[in-house]
Amino acid sequence: MAQSFWRRLVRETSPAGLNSQSRGSGDRAASAGTQPPSQPDPASTILQEALAQAQFTDEVDSALEGYRSALRALEGRSGTDYRAGVLEKAQEALEQVPVPTSLGAAVAMLKELFAACADVIFRGFLVGGKRPAMLLFVDGMVNEERIELSVLEPLIHWGTPAEAANGGTDLPTWLEAAGVTITQAVPASTIGMVVDAVLGGDTVLLVDGVNHAVTLSSRGWKQRAVEEPASESAIRGPREGFVESLRTNTMLIRRRLRSPHLKIERVVLGRRTRTIVDIFYLKDVTSPKLVEEVRRRLTRIDIDGIIDSGMIEELIEDQPTSPFPQVANTERPDRVASALLEGQVVIVADGSPFALSVPTTLWSLLQAGEDYYERYWIGTALRWLRYLFALIALVGPSLYIAITTFHQEMLPTSLLLSIAAAREGIPFPALVEAFTMEVFFEALREAGVRLPRPVGQAVSIVGALVIGQAAVQAGLISAPVVIIVAATGIASFTFPRFNLGVAVRLLRFPMMVLAGSLGLFGIMVGLIALLVHLCALRSFGVPYLKPLAPLTWPDLKDVLVRVPLWLMGSRPDVGEPLNRRRQALGLKPGPGGNGS
Repeated sequence: MAQSFWRRLVRETSPAGLNSQSRGSGDRAASAGTQPPSQPDPASTILQEALAQAQFTDEVDSALEGYRSALRALEGRSGTDYRAGVLEKAQEALEQVPVPTSLGAAVAMLKELFAACADVIFRGFLVGGKRPAMLLFVDGMVNEERIELSVLEPLIHWGTPAEAANGGTDLPTWLEAAGVTITQAVPASTIGMVVDAVLGGDTVLLVDGVNHAVTLSSRGWKQRAVEEPASESAIRGPREGFVESLRTNTMLIRRRLRSPHLKIERVVLGRRTRTIVDIFYLKDVTSPKLVEEVRRRLTRIDIDGIIDSGMIEELIEDQPTSPFPQVANTERPDRVASALLEGQVVIVADGSPFALSVPTTLWSLLQAGEDYYERYWIGTALRWLRYLFALIALVGPSLYIAITTFHQEMLPTSLLLSIAAAREGIPFPALVEAFTMEVFFEALREAGVRLPRPVGQAVSIVGALVIGQAAVQAGLISAPVVIIVAATGIASFTFPRFNLGVAVRLLRFPMMVLAGSLGLFGIMVGLIALLVHLCALRSFGVPYLKPLAPLTWPDLKDVLVRVPLWLMGSRPDVGEPLNRRRQALGLKPGPGGNGS
């Protein structure tokens, strides 16, 4: 019923004109095999008259002429960069023009901007059978049934022709009187606001004789369901993950922080993509200086497009040449809620399932959600295990290379003889062996990620086994090297954050070169240089190794160990929160449920 009403009462017009045939009549003509005689449609006739009688002001004429001239100039062959900049300025000038009172003038300007855009639909109709109006939306981004039942039907059948023709000039009030049941109706005063609303998935209503448009909330595109993120799976804890829809992600955060102090500020980034980016923070917890710094770094971004939050991360970090991540990213709403409760600022971009939180430290990147959902002694044990394997992932192959090449006296005699027997007949030094196997291991891991999931897992496991076994049997690689590389690969999988794991994996190679050149002395030089770099690193002005360097004793309760929740009375001082106290005293449980 809804589709038949749509086809019967609403005309679709392409940017080339407004009197195109309706889809229903075209289908009937094709089935009959003959072209029916064209019947004049009252709505189409009046709309064409409105376009023909469009009244262009000097401002509209000047903006249109400048835009058309810039388009014609762009067809030349030389100086295209300059002319592209001229076109961009001409488009900005056109978008700054207020919505004309004449419907024909407004439609003409919008058709200039949306020329050759086949998915942008202009649908004309008559309000109450008398007053010309136009709906503008992008096909596939709106809920057509909602537009039809909540907007078109009440407006087309509203009142008498005289009431429709003499309606007021305040469109939201007028729509309310007409019985339009769309939840949000926001006025749009400029052509640029109309363009942003249409490209954002809303529907814009233009009415002849009104000097502004109205944006109607009608978004209805398909999106991925909320499910557990594959990159941050958890044994215990929430199983929800962010998706590519900004509104869905906002809902997931609001569900966990039901406080009016959770503020959301919006910025738009990207001259072409116009990506909506939301800034989340708790008004009574987060430092105003931190919020202002995040706002300043985001607003200085001037780029063609923002496709994912990873591009924002690269444009706002303190030291872009460092291999270590200075902005934490996550797909889990529970981790975002925890970051906000600690006084951090969270950045969520439309179209990306990853949220960014700032500032961050090295220790927070080594923490997982299970550390807080399991018993505190389990969380502490897992955290120490993670620290140990992080060190193995960084210097495991380097220690093997240094000891077997320069410091054989450090090994027990039996172990030294076993390694020497395994290396007998190997034509390459230990550095070349380990370096080659590490490169092949990284290639297999990358191939496993890029291939389809069932095939990728098989390629990673079988490839590593086959290549390692074949290399040992061929006498090219010794068995101890295969064991060291496999142990290092397993250790690199224990990092809770993928970007930190990648940084450590990349740093492993220069550490191997130093070990093969200078032995343990080279490893110490590399570790000292790495430590100096980490001490100098900042994340939004916060030291990367805080609270260990500089030392802050109260905050060590959640770094080296994970103390019980009833002892975490204060927030960490990473983001300098306004309110350090986050829970009441005396929460230690006891017999009968009484604390002490």
